[in-house]
Amino acid sequence: MDTECRLSPMPEEKPCCDLSRKAKIRLGILLCVLVAVAIVAVVVGVLKLGQAPSPREWSGAGTTPHFPEIVLGRCYTYTQVKRPELRHTDCQKIVKAFQDAFLSKDPCSSREQDYQPLMKLTSQTIPCNKAVFWSKSSELAHQYTQVQQEMFTLEDTLLGYLADGLRWCGDAGSSEMNYQSCPDWSEDCHNNTMSVFWDTVSRRFAENACGMVQVVLNGSISNTFDKNSTFGRVEVHNLHPEKTPTLQAWVMHDLEGVHSHTCLSSLIKELNLILEKRNIAFTCQDDYRPVKLLQCVRNPEHLSCRSVM
Repeated sequence: MDTECRLSPMPEEKPCCDLSRKAKIRLGILLCVLVAVAIVAVVVGVLKLGQAPSPREWSGAGTTPHFPEIVLGRCYTYTQVKRPELRHTDCQKIVKAFQDAFLSKDPCSSREQDYQPLMKLTSQTIPCNKAVFWSKSSELAHQYTQVQQEMFTLEDTLLGYLADGLRWCGDAGSSEMNYQSCPDWSEDCHNNTMSVFWDTVSRRFAENACGMVQVVLNGSISNTFDKNSTFGRVEVHNLHPEKTPTLQAWVMHDLEGVHSHTCLSSLIKELNLILEKRNIAFTCQDDYRPVKLLQCVRNPEHLSCRSVM
């Protein structure tokens, strides 16, 4: 007799914990949130890795806004309008060379070599007897060359015109300009981007001068001739005696100011002594009349202007 062995079905096993539908929904939401947070963290981390570190903060104001555009515009104005004999100058290359001199570099480790490509692109011949230096008298010296347009201060040359009144610096850890702050000469470092630039172009301006050169000095201040100024520290010592046999000083006094120094003052004699050692003749004139006239245009009724006008 055949015996059929039948296994009775096992009772259905129940899960150890029965989650309600609401619990499952909450668990799903929690998992989604955790995944989203993880994704955000990864993305932020990747972005931070790709970002350059923030530039160092300095004591001086930052790069002049729209620096490249201003330099380019000034270049075209100078070469196409003010000095059309330079109309073939490549202004685009000049702007690039200017930026290359300081971008991605430590603004406190600037060197003259950084500006050499820019200097080559902006070479300019100043006629003999037409160079005008100044110290502590910027406004008056430039008023004079605006009227006597055949005369040149450094700021009347192409390179000086491009940079006059602007600020610029970069950062070693970034290819961008630092618009937030730049090193200050007295508080941060001497070899900063702008100081080295002005020392470099001032030296070239003096080296290239020829014939009799002039300097406008402020006789109404205590340091009429300052050995630490750009003129006293750089330009005087880079005049070539064989090219510039004579320097003429014009000691100008403010109409409402005191006469702190004149051509006979000890400070002016110091300048004379420096030039004498360099075999450069020195002459001096107080309140040179053509420059005095410019002062009197603004205040023609001043007592000291009656004899001049």
